[in-house]
Amino acid sequence: MFTAAPPINTQNDRLYVSATTMKRVVDAERLLRTRQTFSRSVMVSVAVSKLGCSDMFFVEPVVKVNSAYYRDVLLKQQMLPAIRHMSSDFFIFQQGSAPAHRAWETIKLLRRETPDFIGPDLWPANSQTSIQSTTGSGG
Repeated sequence: MFTAAPPINTQNDRLYVSATTMKRVVDAERLLRTRQTFSRSVMVSVAVSKLGCSDMFFVEPVVKVNSAYYRDVLLKQQMLPAIRHMSSDFFIFQQGSAPAHRAWETIKLLRRETPDFIGPDLWPANSQTSIQSTTGSGG
């Protein structure tokens, strides 16, 4: 998740009144806001390995990334084809501990569709999705 504008810090609000006037007693409409009220953000996914990284896959702002979306769109349609293009069938897939990553159907898909998958019991805390390339003879 990338933040396009940092959160509001009211210390950055500007107020043109006498020095003895407290900000909290001034009508909010008189404050000059120096930043937007709400931060804008964008969610992206990318596969990274020592061979390089895939294109960024942008998630539409209105989409809720649940296990079905993660599995059917991000993995099946975007990430796994990009990973295969980058490293053929010689890779180890590892992901983080987000609920969509831990879903039973997601784990089942990755055990079936990837040559080697590091399961959730071996994931480090707060890890992000990653792939590692491996060497070997194809077949």
